[in-house]
Formats: sequence, C-alpha cells, structure tokens
Amino acid sequence: MTCLMGLDISTTGAKALIIDDSGAVIASANTPQPISQPKPLWSEQNPADWWDGISASIRKALADSGLCGRDIDAIGLTGQMHGLVLLDSYGEVLRPAILWNDQRTQAQCDAMTEAIGADRLLELTGNPAVTGFTAPKLLWVRDNEPDIYAKIDQILLPKDYIRYMLSTDYATDLAGASGTSLLNVAERAWSDEVLAALKIPREWLPPVHEGTDFTATVSGEAADLTGLKNGTPIVGGGGDQAAGAIGMGCVSPDKIGVTVGTSGVVFAPLRSYAYEPEGRLHAFCHAVPDTWHFMGVMLSAAGSLQWYKDCFAPDLDFDRLLAEADGVPAGSDGLFFLPYLTGERTPHPDPLARGAFIGITSRHSRGHMTRAVLEGVAFGLKDSFTLIDQAGLPEQIEVRISGGGAKSPVWQGIIADVLAAPLVNVNTTEGGAFGAAILASVAAGVFDDAASACEAMIQTGDTVAVGKDAAAYAERYEIYRSLYPTLKDTFSTL
Repeated sequence: MTCLMGLDISTTGAKALIIDDSGAVIASANTPQPISQPKPLWSEQNPADWWDGISASIRKALADSGLCGRDIDAIGLTGQMHGLVLLDSYGEVLRPAILWNDQRTQAQCDAMTEAIGADRLLELTGNPAVTGFTAPKLLWVRDNEPDIYAKIDQILLPKDYIRYMLSTDYATDLAGASGTSLLNVAERAWSDEVLAALKIPREWLPPVHEGTDFTATVSGEAADLTGLKNGTPIVGGGGDQAAGAIGMGCVSPDKIGVTVGTSGVVFAPLRSYAYEPEGRLHAFCHAVPDTWHFMGVMLSAAGSLQWYKDCFAPDLDFDRLLAEADGVPAGSDGLFFLPYLTGERTPHPDPLARGAFIGITSRHSRGHMTRAVLEGVAFGLKDSFTLIDQAGLPEQIEVRISGGGAKSPVWQGIIADVLAAPLVNVNTTEGGAFGAAILASVAAGVFDDAASACEAMIQTGDTVAVGKDAAAYAERYEIYRSLYPTLKDTFSTL
C-alpha cells in the first residue's frame, strides 16, 4: 500500500492528512492556529505557530494511523495564498506574516497600477492589483518598515515556509505564485517586467515548480521533530483553492467547482491562458501542470450565515434555523441580503462594500431573513458563475459542490436553482489537504497524471437537480445585481 500525506496551512488550522492509493483517509489531524489583528484592516500570524502546529499534526496523524514515517511515500503541500513571509540571510523570520485577508495596502495597489499600467498588469499577471495579494504587502513593508525591508533575503508564501522548515530548501508552486502579482501567469515564470517596475530583486523569490514536481526532501532535523523519515520527497503542491479543486476532481474544463466555505469560490479549469478583460475574475495557473483556471471569490459565503446565526439565533442549531428558511417561498417575499460583510472581491473588488438587508417589512419573519441570507450568498456565487460563463464554458459541464455550507440540502437546492445547474456532490471532505495528497500520488508514480488520480480516488454522490424555483430566481437575480451599483456611493460614505 502506498501512503501519501497532505499538509495544509490554513488561516485557522495546521492540518496533516494521510491517505492510501485508493483515496481512503487513514488519519487526519488539525492544530488550531491563532490570528492577530493588531490594527484596523490588519491580519497577521506568526510563522513559528504554523511550524509548531504542523509538526504536532504530523505526529498525531502518524500516531493515530499506526504508521511510521518510513510508510509515507511522498508529501504534498497546500495552504492559504497571498501571505507574505520575510526571511533574512540566516533564514530567520523578520516580522509576522501579513495574510491574504489583510486590507492595509490600497495605496500600494494604486502605486503598482500606476507604475505598470492597469492593462499591462492585467495582461501579465491575470489580475488587477488587489489588496490581499503579496506584492502590495511587500511594497507596504518598504514604505512603512524600511529597517525590516533592508534585511530581506527571501520571500515565501505560508505553505512554502513549511517546505523550508521541513527541508531547508526554498521553492514555491505556480498556483500559489500566481497570487503574488509577481508572476507572468501565461509564461508560468516570474515576471522580470513587473519585478523591474517595482524594483524587487528577483533573487528574493524562490524557484517555481509545477504542482506535481519534486521540490525538496525532509531533513534529518525535521524528521526527528515530526516522526517523518529523513529523505521523504516533498512535491510542489498548490495554493488552497487549486488544491481544493483537485480534491473535488476539477482538473479539466468540463468540471466546475463551487465551494461554500467561510468564503465562496467558483473555480473553472482552463486548458490555455486567458484573463477577464475587466479583471473581475482571477486568472491563475492551476496546480495541474500546464493548465490554468478562472476563479471568482466572494469573501463572506458560509461566513455570512455564521454571522447571522451568532447575531440573531445564537441558541438555535443550524438545522432548526434552515428548517425555518425552508418554509419560506423562493425570493423571501421580496427580502434581499447583500453578503458583503467584509467587503467583496468578485465581481466588485471593493473593500468598502457592506452587507445589507433590503426590503424588510412587518410581515417578514426570522425564516424570511434566514432564507434571504442563503439566497444572497447563492446570488453572489452566480455573479462569478455568470462571468465565467461569459468568458466561455464548454457546452457540457458538471458542477461539483463542497464546503461546510454545502452540507445543507436546503442551501444546495437554492444554489442549484439560482445557478440553473445541477450540483454533484463528491465523497471527499478533506479539502485542500486531499488535493495536495493527490498531487503527491502523481509525483510518486502511483498515477500518470492528476486526472487519472482523481478518477481513481474521487467518487461522485447525490446530484441536486434544478427545481421549480429557477425561473423565479432568474428574475430576482436581476434585482440583486442592481443593488450594489445603487448603494456603492453610500457604502463609501459610510
């Protein structure tokens, strides 16, 4: 039996997963991670916490599985994208990592756009300058912490810091590097033009690799600490969304992934590079070699429902809350919810966007408000789905759904009706760590490629059909689309 390990450094946890070559989960362990918000708009973590957490998770997963380090054939990595980890010439961390959801860098985004040109930046990197991306964070350090900037010797993404601690080697994957604003996404290489315009030394950046490439091996010191075997291969892996898509089997353009986690993601693989002309979709390299993907991201999907429950029904479990919503007709009797609780990314890259209930009357109940939240998130997903459709989808597609929010049959039914597309469930629930382990299985030679690995390891489950409310939702979606433009100036004023 071949055993693969997937390691995932998310914002909230450090996870170690062990699977066999059939895709069966042997063990899974997660160590919660602290997060710091020392100032408004700031979001940071200490990389030492990631390493402590992943080391503990590896040890626990090995212990729970009854396996030894020598039983692990290869390791795949994934984790939160865009985070900035700065190391000095001794390999020591210079400051807390600045995370993907940090919003302090709008001035640096404006400076990037001016230095490179909006159209040229979009053409090269597939994306406009976004506050969450890595390059603006680096410019912020240069502008605000010059003493730290002067000591920089290496820039890493969060999961690549784990690779470094496991092996002492610097490397990154193309999917993760796509979210830095420093990669020529079409050419799958660091962009000399962007680096020159921003005056960032290329030697600060690690080598880039495809997701299935071997990049390093576990060192003796890391083996002693984690229980892994000295010399165990470590593959390139992928950013969390690309690895999560592989964990759902979305490795070709005929399979679209919809993830309803804290954020909401619509993920569409591409066989060749393309970018959305107005930059409303992210265009990244996929973790599958020589492929790309479009991605739409809404910042508060299941996070909207969690916020709503915490505020208005803290003593009610989710099943009871959603049962009330199920008794309300589609459209919530004219009540709408805008899910912009933490700003928005797609299709409105606006950190000042705000959430709202619109159309409340005295006849609306808690069930109406709950259903409006579910519908508002579904409409937000449709925004991304519509943009991807306009960019060109194959005639025959399969939409696969995952994430904590996707466990609700009520919510799945609403999403299927709003998207006007059947939703296919899959048997995997381990997210990006599972996709990282799949990439490791390809590198280890268990499968020829990611497609054959996914076919062997991932099974599809129930399909949620499009229901009778699809036509009504199509009408209400047009009203939903009109609400952000109407309120945009108000949000800015607030």
